[in-house]
Amino acid sequence: MSKQKSNSKAGLAASLNGALADHLALYVKTKNFHWHVAGPRFRDLHLLFDEQAKQIVALVDVIAERVRKNDELTLTSIGSVASNTRIADQDDTTLEPDAMVVELRDDNRRLRDRLIEVKEAAESAEDNATSGLVDEWIDECEERIWFLDQTAK
Repeated sequence: MSKQKSNSKAGLAASLNGALADHLALYVKTKNFHWHVAGPRFRDLHLLFDEQAKQIVALVDVIAERVRKNDELTLTSIGSVASNTRIADQDDTTLEPDAMVVELRDDNRRLRDRLIEVKEAAESAEDNATSGLVDEWIDECEERIWFLDQTAK
């Protein structure tokens, strides 16, 4: 394998690990909001957040396995997730429901941006399998953004 190709694969693994960290962090935040949402829209938001958390966590193993299939190593701990994610923690359990919706929408937008970077890295590494999968991940993320954006109005 050429040095350029090897660097492309390492760059792809770094991008995938970033997406893995973002998915894990966003899953935890979404479940946090699922557990702590309150008010007149409780049922609808509680169910929406749970549905989205399930969709997010379903990709964790898929992303990690893409890293391993590229002969690289995945994240190993909560610390490695924290140092690789772009999703900020949210420990305020009294956040208003509307603020939760907006924060999750904006975090999903950050995740979409990260996934676009993964797509570019996959294409640079000529990894068609990862590139194809990322299209689906972006589509799912954009659907979450759409639902949250419509809910925020």
